[in-house]
Amino acid sequence: MAKARGIRVADAVREIVIPGDALEWQFVRSSGPGGQHVNRTSSKAILRFDAAGSPHLPPDVRRRLLARERSRLTDAGCLVIVSQAHREQPRNAADCLAKLSQMIERALVPPKVRRRTKTPRAAVARRLEAKQRRSRTKQMRSRPEGRRHWYNRAARAFPPARVWSKD
Repeated sequence: MAKARGIRVADAVREIVIPGDALEWQFVRSSGPGGQHVNRTSSKAILRFDAAGSPHLPPDVRRRLLARERSRLTDAGCLVIVSQAHREQPRNAADCLAKLSQMIERALVPPKVRRRTKTPRAAVARRLEAKQRRSRTKQMRSRPEGRRHWYNRAARAFPPARVWSKD
């Protein structure tokens, strides 16, 4: 059965082997539809792997795995993987192993280092020219210097209020 075997994950440089005794299995009743059969069988597979304390993982892979899969981690650092997609227990166990191997494969690949690039001169020139164009547009909208507004700034008073008659 798939429960007893371990997994082997490799990339171009190194190979990681996790033996079956480092994996802890639990099988419980699966949820969802399935008739009376689902009430009698424990087909849901739960795989626990101590990712934080495992000697089988290199430190850099462990660090990336723990950072990437922190939503699946317990407080003790165990990685919990659940599968109930299939009606048979061995297929769910194999699915858990496949999920774990995919997680480790993703953690094997170091992230690309982002090198900061300089903003091109043409982009800076376009931005400054656009700012100048906008400034000229707003200056054209303002009032000419000699014109006065209806509000008398010198007297600091509003014009007299209109009185409406009931004629």
